[in-house]
Amino acid sequence: MEIVLAQSKDAPVIHQVMLQAFQEYEKATPPSSALSETVDSIEQAMQQSEQAFIGYIEKQPVAMVRFTLSTKGIYFFRLSVIPERQGQGLAKTLISWLEQYTLSKGITISQCKVRMSVPRNIELYRSLGYVVTKEEMVKNRNGNSLVIATMEKRLSNEEEFN
Repeated sequence: MEIVLAQSKDAPVIHQVMLQAFQEYEKATPPSSALSETVDSIEQAMQQSEQAFIGYIEKQPVAMVRFTLSTKGIYFFRLSVIPERQGQGLAKTLISWLEQYTLSKGITISQCKVRMSVPRNIELYRSLGYVVTKEEMVKNRNGNSLVIATMEKRLSNEEEFN
């Protein structure tokens, strides 16, 4: 998989990959707020401080992750792999790439938030060394309440880079 740092003009690609990946949460209670995001909202966020990596296989977008960097760490979200490519290790590859990028910026904390109602996602991050640091009830961008786990990992240069 070829991984590239996206630009704001890539918002339509980011949106397309995200919608495909999050479609399975359309019937979740509550539905994922990712499904209500627009190309414009993503483009505007990227013109501020948001960034993204897009993964391509044979020049086709198959995965992406959005993130923000601060002096406290990296916060990543909307990790997405298109349905027909799920289960092939692409999410793990993308997170590994993201972690190495984070370390290259001198940042050693990686953080994400996960729905407690989606154990497979919690297990994915646990398998990569993330631990739950907080559980809380929050309102998503659509105003729906849900229980979220904050997961965190301390990064170091000893980890292998794929």
